[in-house]
Amino acid sequence: MKKSFAVFWKRNLAFAKLAIVSNLEYRLNFFVDAILQPTLTTGIEVLLWFAVFRGAGTTEIAGFTREYYIAYVIWGAFFARIATSWMYEFRMIQEIDSGSVNSLLVRPMSFYEYYFSQLMGYKFVTTVISMLVPLSVMFLADLPTQYSRLPMAFALEFYFLILVHSISFVIASSAFYLNKVYAITGAKNLALWLFTGELFPLDLMPEPLRSIVIALPFSAGVYVPVGYITGRLEIDSVWQSFVSITIGILVVNAIGAWMWKKGVNVYSGTGA
Repeated sequence: MKKSFAVFWKRNLAFAKLAIVSNLEYRLNFFVDAILQPTLTTGIEVLLWFAVFRGAGTTEIAGFTREYYIAYVIWGAFFARIATSWMYEFRMIQEIDSGSVNSLLVRPMSFYEYYFSQLMGYKFVTTVISMLVPLSVMFLADLPTQYSRLPMAFALEFYFLILVHSISFVIASSAFYLNKVYAITGAKNLALWLFTGELFPLDLMPEPLRSIVIALPFSAGVYVPVGYITGRLEIDSVWQSFVSITIGILVVNAIGAWMWKKGVNVYSGTGA
């Protein structure tokens, strides 16, 4: 048992290192993804909320000051970058679409774990580097942030990544049956932009939509971790998100396993 676990751990660690090395090889792309894009996104959203408060002519919206909203959008842009997996989702779809998935099917690993380990490795290194952006702004502008809550927020975010990858696996598996699957990725990204809370804090939605959306596991992508570290939410919301994500992972992976097994059987019978 110990030996098999050691082999599993060593194999997936190698996949994670592969992702880190291959992405750091293209330094300009990495700089854009880890530093430039988050910085530009943050700047745009900060200007947007300055304009919202100026146009509203008020010091508070839903009981929170402008400083809380600025802190929210800065951390929100950062966590939203962690919660995306479109790059590896595209690669998984391309593997199936082009027929190169053949080379992976004969290896002693699963398609799911191969890309999941790479996703986690890449997200770890980009998170460490891009975190300098929100931390610097928080310190310089003295914006509301409870730094002692960051470890729990990161734990929730990386747990949410398991669900995100599982959804990507389901979408990639649909390439066995459908053409133009990339369009589904675009639609999914737009949906997550809204339902994670990246666009605006989810508690600004009207009831009963507000309660429904917050109860969904997608709120753990941005709204819950960011709300928790900025003091908007308490620990109960974090535990509820862990439960919600767990249910989501079980349901989505059950669908993904069924689609993958059926798709591989059809694929094996017809060829690439």
